[in-house]
Amino acid sequence: MRNVLISGAGVAGPALAYWLARKGFSVTVVERSPHPREGGQAVDLRGVALEVIDRMGLGARVRAARTRMRGMSMLDGDGNELFRSEDVAFSSGRLDSEDVEVLREDLTAMLYEVTEERAEYLFGDSITALRQDADGVRVEFESGAVRTFDAVVGADGMHSVVRRLAFGPEQRFVEHLGRYLAIFPTANFLGLDHWQLWFQDAPSGTGGAVYPVRDNAELRVTVGFTSGPLTYDHRDVELQKQMVAERLTGLEWAIPALLRAMAGAPDFYFDAMAQIRMDRWFTGRVALVGDAGYCASVLSGQGTSLALVGAYVLAEEMGRPDADHVTAFAAYEERMRPFVALNQALATENPAGPPSEESMARAKDGISLAA
Repeated sequence: MRNVLISGAGVAGPALAYWLARKGFSVTVVERSPHPREGGQAVDLRGVALEVIDRMGLGARVRAARTRMRGMSMLDGDGNELFRSEDVAFSSGRLDSEDVEVLREDLTAMLYEVTEERAEYLFGDSITALRQDADGVRVEFESGAVRTFDAVVGADGMHSVVRRLAFGPEQRFVEHLGRYLAIFPTANFLGLDHWQLWFQDAPSGTGGAVYPVRDNAELRVTVGFTSGPLTYDHRDVELQKQMVAERLTGLEWAIPALLRAMAGAPDFYFDAMAQIRMDRWFTGRVALVGDAGYCASVLSGQGTSLALVGAYVLAEEMGRPDADHVTAFAAYEERMRPFVALNQALATENPAGPPSEESMARAKDGISLAA
């Protein structure tokens, strides 16, 4: 088991590629996007995930790139301040914590940089078919190429192609959490100085956050609304923007200006807040890591940490001298299951806000990197 294909070049995929390459594997990463993905929100690295980052030699760079908020305010739907804090920010927790909040695109750029010479990257392509036999996995690509690998790992997110092809339809594994979220950038027209603004309009079930990045030059905007499962085209960005605008139209404060900014935003993310729950994360020579196997949702604040730790543990088990794919995947799952359970529980502990500090402390360090 020395030739591995990884689907997805977000966080889990490149992190897994790094550790597998360090152990002597030949690694290929296929990514649907034509280049490393940009945009997205600030993500949190906590507890044992920071230990993984340090072991990759990226600790100093990640900490230097961290966001540096002075505090936050909570507003109602009309822009009236309900409360403020200079001790805690909902996005990252206590401001004096050793945990690190960093823009997702900065983290993925670092991960790509330390793997681009260690792994083969196939951008602008995707897997269309998998066929396993006793000797490997025959993979067909959207480009028309056909190759065989000893193992395939799906690190391709909540809407994983690998999971669909190897385990079945997405609907079997998704647990909807009753909310949708959109994320996009815009200029800092609010003049925010390292300060987050959160807003919540209880009657309409809408809310979100606005915070400055890039030394206050830019805003990252997160807006969401409550809803049961919706049917829509995941690739129709204009339709998704329209869905968000319809839910927030009529609110006051800066919402009309934010909606105008959203309409022209070049980078836009929209998806359900949901979790992936599976009885098993591997079948034969195919395994899942990160959101593809155990998405905890943005509401947990721990999706990136799960991806980094999962990649480390999976590579460690695959790299053991006496391991085959069966024993390696089983050992990976046995080690990760309790950690995943702790972190998925964070998303549902307090639907109106972040989980308690006590729960987060248990979850972020809920696994040892020592086997």
